Amino acid sequence: MSHPDPRDTLVDHLPAMRAFAISLTRNGATADDMVQDTLVKAWTNIDKFQAGTNMRAWLFTILRNTYYSSRRKAKREVADVDGIHTEALAEKPAHDGRLQMTDFRDAFAQLSDEQREVLLLVGASGFSYDEAADMCGVAVGTIKSRTNRARQRLAELMHLDEDDALEMTDDATMSVLSAAKVASF
Repeated sequence: MSHPDPRDTLVDHLPAMRAFAISLTRNGATADDMVQDTLVKAWTNIDKFQAGTNMRAWLFTILRNTYYSSRRKAKREVADVDGIHTEALAEKPAHDGRLQMTDFRDAFAQLSDEQREVLLLVGASGFSYDEAADMCGVAVGTIKSRTNRARQRLAELMHLDEDDALEMTDDATMSVLSAAKVASF
């Protein structure tokens, strides 16, 4: 059985890659640059992709590695001491109806990189624990443990009780938080 050219499927994964990149970087422009870098790397190394395997997981792994490489590089760069550049990049909520989403973002930002990463991979992007473990280069048990601890911490930061109703309608956000209420009790 012949597989289609993997180059033809790259564009199908752009929205998910951009969402993952934004969640990692918390900056739309940086996320777009990371997605572009990921596509260039994938295109130039397409011969290393094994036909019949998970293209999305392969692209997310490249994106993740690109993110961590940029973080290492950023440690050597000069910081924005006065915060002038940072303030210019900040984005305020569009209206008052986004208060719970703002609370979620604030709580999510307080999680460690590893916790955010597993919630994005397992919760929001729908990868299995096994796939997430392969992408992160760790054991499946480590992914399960990180996911559980991240969900518990997120519920704690958001002050969620078992009686609280989450009024967010975003499916990805709900999937990340759904087990948080259960796991915290």
